[in-house]
Amino acid sequence: MNLTELIPILKQNGIVGAGGAGFPTYVKLDKKADTLILNCAECEPLLKLHRQVLEKYAYEIVSTLEMIADAVEAKEVIIGIKPSYKKAVAAVEAVLSSMKKTKIGLLPEVYPAGDEVILIYETTGRVVPPGNIPISVGVTVFNVETILNIYNAIHKDEPVISKYITVTGEVKNPVTLKVPLGITMQEVVDLAGGATVEEPVLINGGPMTGMITNPFDPVTKTTNAILVMPKDHYIVSKRTSKISIDINRAMSVCCQCRLCTDLCSRNLLGHPIEPHMFMRAASSGVVDDIKPMLNTMFCSACGLCELYSCFQDLSPRTLISAYKSGLRAKGVPIPKDSEFKAVAKDREFRMVPKSRLTARLGLSKYNFPAPLVETEIPAKKVKILLSQHIGAPAEALVAPKDKVKKGQLIAEVAEDKLGVSIHASISGTVVEVNEKYIVIKA
Repeated sequence: MNLTELIPILKQNGIVGAGGAGFPTYVKLDKKADTLILNCAECEPLLKLHRQVLEKYAYEIVSTLEMIADAVEAKEVIIGIKPSYKKAVAAVEAVLSSMKKTKIGLLPEVYPAGDEVILIYETTGRVVPPGNIPISVGVTVFNVETILNIYNAIHKDEPVISKYITVTGEVKNPVTLKVPLGITMQEVVDLAGGATVEEPVLINGGPMTGMITNPFDPVTKTTNAILVMPKDHYIVSKRTSKISIDINRAMSVCCQCRLCTDLCSRNLLGHPIEPHMFMRAASSGVVDDIKPMLNTMFCSACGLCELYSCFQDLSPRTLISAYKSGLRAKGVPIPKDSEFKAVAKDREFRMVPKSRLTARLGLSKYNFPAPLVETEIPAKKVKILLSQHIGAPAEALVAPKDKVKKGQLIAEVAEDKLGVSIHASISGTVVEVNEKYIVIKA
């Protein structure tokens, strides 16, 4: 299959990165890439679905990667995975003999090995320059579930209408489920037996980068996990603190120990992000050099600085994220002349073991197997967002009272705009349509 054939299939079947911001996958198909990498690092504590999906669908995923490699004329495919994911590694090894370009790239058991800049360095030795994207060094990175979605689109004519989600934490039966898009977070928690604490807080995503979510928010194409936490848990309190209090605490107690910078994963690769220098300026109000402020644009928001490194419990990531948002709102571009240092010689001694991070966050007791269950989940009603991806929102093709079938195209993006199509995740009747979502009742 060539690119001319492949690109429309991805766009029409609604395939985006199944995690993160949901970048439309068809845009990533570029003949400048000589290497494709499958990201199965899954480095956030408690998440399970990537290794589970790869273990079950190793042939489908690896063969699809090789097909994409042929289409973009890439020379190599690397499965980036941690050695502790033994079953997934064994499943991949079992299919490698029938592949021509694929090899396994074992990753260190550290966080954030899943950051694509870190992943690329660990598997290829290439450093993505600050402010650049992987294709700048000839690499394209794909999510595990994204590749399975491509396989399903090509071989089964199935659009993206469901999502694998790990549900864990304070739930009765931690599990990884395949659920229809548009059901609520609370429904997914109920499928895991319900919460085991009063007034639980739901986090959409991992404990490091996920955000607190409303129980009635819908599942989207980028929902990877739902963590159910007690309201007084550390990772909840960090997310509910006020910016004004965070900055006042920084002004009071930041001692410029620079641990936030010394353990910063991007800084260790030579990127000019220095959290301690930002904290110095932010807490003192004295900005003799604006570089530390502008260089916040290179922060990956991995959260190590505030959830692991800082022994004073300050919040560099939160403050940096707020500052970055302000820069973007003002239209400030990413600096193009920033100093790019060499990879730190002692980098391997400053990396953070995932097991230690899990313990530090008080999450070890929640590290359950969460087995993969693919039983079809019935849904009485779904709320399907029209913007589940980077780019233009899809425009509805249906109206209230229309009858739709599961998998039917219900919204699409104009040909000249960045975006993908949206499909019905259940059969039923359209009961509401607006510029933000479509509601279907079974």
